[in-house]
Amino acid sequence: MKLKPTSGRMYGLVVLYEMQTDFLLKALDGIDQKDAQKRLDTKANHIAWITGSIVQGRYFLAKLFGIDLPSVTDELFAHNKGIIDDAVYPPLAAFIKDWEEISPKLQEALIRATDEKLEEKLSMPGMEITLFEMISFNTYRDANCIGQIALWRRLLGYPGMNYR
Repeated sequence: MKLKPTSGRMYGLVVLYEMQTDFLLKALDGIDQKDAQKRLDTKANHIAWITGSIVQGRYFLAKLFGIDLPSVTDELFAHNKGIIDDAVYPPLAAFIKDWEEISPKLQEALIRATDEKLEEKLSMPGMEITLFEMISFNTYRDANCIGQIALWRRLLGYPGMNYR
């Protein structure tokens, strides 16, 4: 890691954040746009939706740190919207562009977050959690989504994800 986080609680989360920033790009490497919206006769979320939701998660977290930038995910993913059966999702290249735009800015905010900032209460529908808890959940969810994309790679006949 380049910088030591202000809060010692953030070290492990920032390490995971850095890994997952690279892993999403590796999971998407070589995926053809036509395959990104295939559901293989299931109701499972396809690669485009999974990718958009993980990008939207980073933009959501960034807003909690005062970083308010537009994203291709703004409309289709607002308010944690689930997959829309007949929607045409943006190309993976648009999601990747947003990912590469927000990730370094959010990483800097995570590194600089103070313990006081991390204890801020967030009011979510039906619950109240701290910013630290939201960051922790989002970190878990990033890994989960990347794993789903890695599985879709194999189901669609692509080689396994390369971690190097």
